[in-house]
Amino acid sequence: MGAPTKGAIRLATASPATQATTQETLSQLEQLASRAAAAQADLLLLPEAYLGGYPRGSDFGCRVGARTAEGRDEFLRYFQAAVDLGDTVGPGCAGAGDAWVKRQLPGAHDSGEHAVEVATAIRDAHPKVTTKQRGDGTREELERIARETGVFIVVGLVEKAGGSLYCAVVYVSPDHGMIGKRRKVQPTGTERLIWAQGSPATLKAVTTTIRGVRINLAAAICWENYMPLLRQSLYQQNINLYLAPTADGRDAWLALMRTIALEGRCFVVSSNMCVRGGSGSSEQQQQQQQHQRVGAAAATRGRELSHRVASPPHAHTTRRRNSCLTDEGFEIALPRAASAGAAITSGSSSPPRARKERRRSIFDADGNEIVLPCDEKASAGADVVMEVDEGVDVSAVDDAQKQKQQEVGGGGIATTATGKLPNTVADSFVSRGGSSIVSPFGDVIAGPQWEDDQGIIYADVDFEDCIRGRLDLDAAGSYSRNDSFKFSVEGLDLDPLPY
Repeated sequence: MGAPTKGAIRLATASPATQATTQETLSQLEQLASRAAAAQADLLLLPEAYLGGYPRGSDFGCRVGARTAEGRDEFLRYFQAAVDLGDTVGPGCAGAGDAWVKRQLPGAHDSGEHAVEVATAIRDAHPKVTTKQRGDGTREELERIARETGVFIVVGLVEKAGGSLYCAVVYVSPDHGMIGKRRKVQPTGTERLIWAQGSPATLKAVTTTIRGVRINLAAAICWENYMPLLRQSLYQQNINLYLAPTADGRDAWLALMRTIALEGRCFVVSSNMCVRGGSGSSEQQQQQQQHQRVGAAAATRGRELSHRVASPPHAHTTRRRNSCLTDEGFEIALPRAASAGAAITSGSSSPPRARKERRRSIFDADGNEIVLPCDEKASAGADVVMEVDEGVDVSAVDDAQKQKQQEVGGGGIATTATGKLPNTVADSFVSRGGSSIVSPFGDVIAGPQWEDDQGIIYADVDFEDCIRGRLDLDAAGSYSRNDSFKFSVEGLDLDPLPY
């Protein structure tokens, strides 16, 4: 790949999966940054919770009014896998802000020989930077990678501070180290069980200069992007680069990214993990695979199944009635009395023929119904992929899996304990990725990157397109009617950053 054209900035994103340990993930991150540098990329975005891991499918043994000892042990392991950046909880869970960024917090400690080497390298490269280390060294390692590769890195991580975990994003400059960090304001659904709410004060945008171009950037994490007022808080700060690390791998996500690009007249970069299933995945990935694996359509189907549990004797049941097909191919539901094997005529003068049972079918992750082979063994033993995206209620799915072979009369989902759909692409992925780059006019200029956990996608962009787009739409200025609508965010300075 050649060098970017004059005035262009090369943006990059990828869909890597969290590795078994933090150190392995950092090593993978360094490899990605080195490859991006070799391709002369200027900025690289990586997914939500990339460091620490997104616990897809884990319930941590919690139900309303009940906890399990095993679930608490699982949370302990997850907490230990989170990174310690040396920040405080801070007022409203905002952290220490500029004091953390500028390394002004007391209580630094020496974590050993590696910490000394890192501190020495930072001091040599940046004499004005204080090299006291707080935390586990992850901050220093990320700063080293950015410095040595020359790539501005934005990465999602799970941060521990005090006794709580925060889903966070850090902005790592090759010249100045970490210039900002923000914590997810509103964890989605059951994420709230394990991640604390961050302060909206952390929505502060940051600014950097790359190739002589001033870039104002900020991140909204996953379903924060569905919060209109949160998006407005970023537009209000005059950003021209909007970053969206996520765990949402649905096709619909790209439509949201295009809307944000058009709405904010900014470049949008999104990154989501591509997580492979199978025996080759990490233990954490296998745990993820074991639980949530159903698409929105299949989840709906699973909820239907969850109500078809075995009933006590003489109880009313809701099983699907048997049916048959006419000569013309129409399906006719049979009366319950006729379900036991009666023949049926099609209404023509032709003689009665044997009833044709409706063949069994299943639904794939995209909601398409697939008719199974006639072979009885195949019909009885077919599995279903259960791919669940963030925000989908799958409480019924586990119950549906447990009632294996409860469906009677055809037309339902035949499931087994493995919970997999045979011979489909989705069989190999817990999360399909979907990373992308979108222009201020809503055009997809790179990606979406499906089912690729190794590659990096790039786009050379002209940030003056953001100004060109504001000729007719400026969500924080001429188009906002700020004479009529008043907008403020607690603890956040919304004064726009300069161009």
